[in-house]
Amino acid sequence: MPKVLFLTTSHSYNDDRIFYHQAKALRDNGYEVKICSLYADYKEVIDGIEIESYAILEESIEKKMETFRKVCDNFQPQTIICSEPLAVVASKKFVKEHNVSCIYDVTEWYPSMRMLSGYSSYLLKFVHAIKFLMIQLYAGYISTHFIFGEKTKKFPLASFFPFKKRIVLPYFPDNSYIYPHIKNLNPEKITICYTGQLSKEKGIENFFRAADTVRMKKPGLDIEILLVGAARTKKDEIYFSELLKKYAWKNIKIVNTVLFEDFTQSYADADLCFDLRDLNFENDHCLPIKIFYYAASGKPVIYTNLKAIRKFMDVSPFGFLVNPTDAETIADIILNYIHNPEIYKLHAHNARKEYEEKYTWDSIKGSFTDFVKQAMERPKR
Repeated sequence: MPKVLFLTTSHSYNDDRIFYHQAKALRDNGYEVKICSLYADYKEVIDGIEIESYAILEESIEKKMETFRKVCDNFQPQTIICSEPLAVVASKKFVKEHNVSCIYDVTEWYPSMRMLSGYSSYLLKFVHAIKFLMIQLYAGYISTHFIFGEKTKKFPLASFFPFKKRIVLPYFPDNSYIYPHIKNLNPEKITICYTGQLSKEKGIENFFRAADTVRMKKPGLDIEILLVGAARTKKDEIYFSELLKKYAWKNIKIVNTVLFEDFTQSYADADLCFDLRDLNFENDHCLPIKIFYYAASGKPVIYTNLKAIRKFMDVSPFGFLVNPTDAETIADIILNYIHNPEIYKLHAHNARKEYEEKYTWDSIKGSFTDFVKQAMERPKR
């Protein structure tokens, strides 16, 4: 039985892309699959997939790399799929000695703004941005194949290594994890939903500001706020607490982070789903994953007008792209749904239809498993 090993530093062993989609697809195709993560301590076999995870994110780079090397030596995979540059570099010796393929699955902008946020001066940010970029290019050099989560993340690796085989594998949902719930809009009440990290960078304040504007424009409307997620840092906790004090509304329901299997059910009562993250260079080139889940659930959406979205899909059949700080326009869109429930109904049904016709995991799963198979069968040196 051929073996495939996933290596990831910052993703959990049960990450939705790695575990629920890629690993299960390979398992179903007869591969022996193992996931090694450095996010949390866990060793078990789940649904036929072996997990060997360690909580060593705060340890030294050398310890992380040595952990990955030992897992490679013990498991003896024919293909390694890496989610970060460090995992690629750690697998270098094994890949070379055993002449196996190393697939770099590029899903994050690298270096990200988050990685540079800890440096105080612009000079330090610039120096470390160049450093991280060099690491990214080195990982690209070591890798034998590329998977890109979206077209906007192909640069710079696809440009520097144009002859390496690659595919674009979007974040489409597996329908077995979708709970579709198309609602009829109540003209007296609306539930608007935000999911994910409760932080300024992800747009939670833009969301509250838009809701507040709707309240001022239509005081009699019953607005329920549904938040699914949590603040990840102490800074975010303080920031979110201040927002709750400022917008001290009664109908705010907060659901802490839920299991992936329960995610779409957690916002089933929502009428509209939002993502109003700030418009900056990094966000502009990152395709928000949850837009596919909202569509699959039959939820109209209001999203920041990101280049990555515009280049990949047409949102107009089931929602709107907006300036995230333009609370007036966003409020008018929400109220237009209230005043024209037939438009809401059309968008809700269109959302599910667009998902079924264009954005299912089943439609791209075969290209992924074929790509891994071809990588495993590449000519030996």
